[in-house]
Amino acid sequence: MVRVFPFKGLRPLPENASEIASPPYDVLNAREAKEIVINSPNSFLKVNKAECDFDTPIEPYSKIVYQKAKENLQSLINKGLMVQDQVFCFYMYKLTFNKQSQTGLCCVMAIEDYENGLIKKHEHTRPDKVKDRANHINYLEAQVGPVFSIFKNNNPIDELFERLTEQKPEILFKSEDGVTHEFWIIQDLKMIESIQVNFKNLSCTYIADGHHRSESAAEVVRQKFECNKHSSYGSYEYFLNVLFPDNQIKILPYNRIVKKPEGTTVKEILKRARSHFNITINKGGKISPDTPHTFSLYAEGVWYKMELLDGQLNNDDPVCEIDTEVLQQYFIDPILEISDPKTDNRIQFVGGIRGNDELKKHVDSGEYDIAFSLYPTTVHQLLRVADAQKVMPPKSTWFEPKLRSGMVVHLLED
Repeated sequence: MVRVFPFKGLRPLPENASEIASPPYDVLNAREAKEIVINSPNSFLKVNKAECDFDTPIEPYSKIVYQKAKENLQSLINKGLMVQDQVFCFYMYKLTFNKQSQTGLCCVMAIEDYENGLIKKHEHTRPDKVKDRANHINYLEAQVGPVFSIFKNNNPIDELFERLTEQKPEILFKSEDGVTHEFWIIQDLKMIESIQVNFKNLSCTYIADGHHRSESAAEVVRQKFECNKHSSYGSYEYFLNVLFPDNQIKILPYNRIVKKPEGTTVKEILKRARSHFNITINKGGKISPDTPHTFSLYAEGVWYKMELLDGQLNNDDPVCEIDTEVLQQYFIDPILEISDPKTDNRIQFVGGIRGNDELKKHVDSGEYDIAFSLYPTTVHQLLRVADAQKVMPPKSTWFEPKLRSGMVVHLLED
């Protein structure tokens, strides 16, 4: 069963929310973050990505950066820009973009359920990134970035969410990327109990975006146990989540741009690829693929349509049906000689929110030789991989819209 818990959230005053709430720390580089905080000095990026608050470049994993993050969070509290609820609450968070909405429950969940597999994952984590976010949690004594999670929707929860969001939201604003953010506070004890009862009918939840934040929260508890051998660590035993129903989630493609191997031509590459794909010139039609296992390739000023030939998929493995894996297995590895897309600097990834013009720009500039536009991974595919306890191919999901950091913070105490 799924356990969700209310908490005493630290959140911005409604009139300050639009300035404070920021994009997640891991979708911006230091330069981009710095540009935002110059114009918005109370941006939560100064907490979540504190290296942007220094005048000169600095090692983002250094002690002084974590100390600055703590200082900046305390400053928001001291100025009265963020206040903590005095009672345990749930929160509802609704995002609307391009006329599509998704409404989620903001809560804390048990590290124990994460460790036991009731909160399912589909990615490996990198030790350096886990260490960074664990240090961030320890220095701040707070979890400041929510994990974006999914549950399999059912009618009772759907109806409950509708009731919980009937009233005017506490916070309402549109961010610079065109996303409308709405936020409700749920303090009524009967409503809190109803939420918990309804979620207990679910068998599991799924991490969509936030594997490093989840693993870091768990790592902090492990560290505490190694130091103290206690049986209880208070609020540290829970981590911040926003849970969305699967039927409201939209995944955009995660496209690729690559440099071809030295000494080869595009003509030679396409000739080799025809052993696995039917390749034709796309004559002014729709560029973005509209069916699975179909790809668009751009090179030397021409868009091509590629369709995987029949009989090549392993239908018993849910990973093998995902188009990022298909492209890697049949084109990027054997033909472009990029065996590890996570470490090879000849390949880069472009979120589908940027569109195909972004792919074309990178190739036309000569920076890259070939671009691939992919069909997006479906939520059903992601859940199948997690249920099978397998790992998604690298860079195979781009979730949009993104949760804002700083909408609510989980303060920690033993």
